[in-house]
Amino acid sequence: MTITSPHLGSPAAAWTDARLLYALEEVVETELNRHLKVAKDWMPHEYVPFSDARNFPGIFEDGEAWDKEQSKVTEIGRIALVVNLLTEDNLPSYHHEIASLFGRDGAWGTWVHRWTAEEGRHGIVMRDYLLASRAVDPDKLEAFRMAHMSEGFESDNRHSMLHSVAYVAFQELATRISHRNTGHQSGDPVCDRMLARIATDENLHMVFYRNLLKSSFELAPDLTMQAVRDVVVNFRMPGHGMPGFERMAAQMAIGEVYNMRIHHDDVLQPVLRHLRVLEMDGLGPVGLQAQEELGLFMGGLDAEASKFDAKLAARKARMAARASA
Repeated sequence: MTITSPHLGSPAAAWTDARLLYALEEVVETELNRHLKVAKDWMPHEYVPFSDARNFPGIFEDGEAWDKEQSKVTEIGRIALVVNLLTEDNLPSYHHEIASLFGRDGAWGTWVHRWTAEEGRHGIVMRDYLLASRAVDPDKLEAFRMAHMSEGFESDNRHSMLHSVAYVAFQELATRISHRNTGHQSGDPVCDRMLARIATDENLHMVFYRNLLKSSFELAPDLTMQAVRDVVVNFRMPGHGMPGFERMAAQMAIGEVYNMRIHHDDVLQPVLRHLRVLEMDGLGPVGLQAQEELGLFMGGLDAEASKFDAKLAARKARMAARASA
């Protein structure tokens, strides 16, 4: 597909965020219409085991204090659920970021608001599930939420619309993978079904941004290649600023919810392969350099992931040996 407009001027003219926003408006409208046709509304309350719920101490005289033995959720599931929910809790900041970058008018604005509405369900259903199933300490969860949201959020890519599009193409897939793996590791089929529903939304969001990134490559291949290189090399999950994130991320890595191998194989590679980023031709000197640097980084990440795989396998072997002793 070739996108042209009499308002864009010479192809050699410098691309700006404003020109790219205008150039991609038609693509956004097409992708928005496609998304609305395939996305299915769902009710958060239908995924929550309210029959398991009971009062916590407070205004209720019959309140029962939380104890982790009250929930069937595994320890790694509990950790990952807290990280995933706190990430979703920062939706007001995310909305502000993308509304500021993409605008609130036209197809872009319609998408921004639709995306925000769909993402809002994720925090609703996860919090209701955690409280009804008593999977986490509600007091600590609220303290974490207050601390995390009080810090605010600023995207690493707020300087560039193109970098932001590239980032969310990978980040939405990363979130999908994190939710799905959390569900698998949770030990609770109800939790697994809930997170599978959330993951379906995240995948549709990824497809929207991935298709937008594809059109960006057609419009401005060199700039888009540079943006993808920058995003991949410096990628961080949006929850990186929450209290204790590094420790929880390390536990999630060992628990095989999200680690370097998963990041390389299940997040970065699928998007890069689908768009044929590393095989793309027709690039100028700066685009070729960015492509080469991206390829080198991916090779280095794969090597580091292999080292992590070996350490994880050795850890599993030690634990198995202790268990059988």
